[in-house]
Amino acid sequence: MDREDLAILAVGDNVVDKYLSRGKMYPGGQCVNTCVYAQENGVRAAYLGVCGEGVEARLIEDTLNAKRIDHSRCRYAPGEGGFALVTLQDGDRVFLGSNKGGVARTHLLELTQEDLEYAKGFSLVYFNCNGFADRELPKLKAAGLPIAFDFSDRWTPEYLQATLPWVDIALLSCSHLPAGQREQTLDQALRLGAKIAVATAGQEGSWAKWEGNLFHAPAAQAAQVADTMGAGDAYFAAFLCSLLQTAGKEGLFARDLSQRIPRAMEQAAAYAAKTCALEGAFGGGVPLAGRTELTPLEKDLSL
Repeated sequence: MDREDLAILAVGDNVVDKYLSRGKMYPGGQCVNTCVYAQENGVRAAYLGVCGEGVEARLIEDTLNAKRIDHSRCRYAPGEGGFALVTLQDGDRVFLGSNKGGVARTHLLELTQEDLEYAKGFSLVYFNCNGFADRELPKLKAAGLPIAFDFSDRWTPEYLQATLPWVDIALLSCSHLPAGQREQTLDQALRLGAKIAVATAGQEGSWAKWEGNLFHAPAAQAAQVADTMGAGDAYFAAFLCSLLQTAGKEGLFARDLSQRIPRAMEQAAAYAAKTCALEGAFGGGVPLAGRTELTPLEKDLSL
């Protein structure tokens, strides 16, 4: 594919990460992170989601404008933008709770025919499990667009079964699984519909499976660790960008993947390690503002 034609459309969440330990807040959310990381890896990106009101929404809007990320198809709804409360322990971000997506949860995104026509201008569409938009997957699949989905560590067998028939490239966080179960999980993802399935496991590295081929890449060592926020998003974004950049005109999956996947994994691991030197997911911190107290429901990390 011609590099100037490559583009990723991220559909779903935007979140402001409020660090109580620093007194600062940072733009983020997996979709916004993916857009920033994709552009840093040489692929144009755009964001489509539901944005709210207040200091959180303004920070997201200012960031998208500053990064020149197209968000012309975004919806705007009355109510609080998404935010999460975070603290740091030895450089690792620890979530304390969130407002569960804010308006993205209360004003669900519904893609129009105009949105679908807009999406056809992209090489790939990215979704994740926190975007409250996964019920729109069939529409994009019917439009013939390759779909990548980040399941993070919140997936269940039932969720995979409901979602993977529409997904081409799946990323699953598998740090909590014994080593022997990781390949089984990848096999399950492929059986349910994914063409490529990737499992990340922190310092143990990552695994990918395509057809009958299993690949492993060691984790890259970060030269400096200020914050691990966004490292998983950085990995997946760089992985997707590499696959797009090594694809031919015949399509994303047509050219031999046995060499392209390991190359993408290596690039992804190196880029994820590099992002750990930044505060927040990609910097852009401002003084903490807005609500910093959570209701009992918002403190429940299982939701």
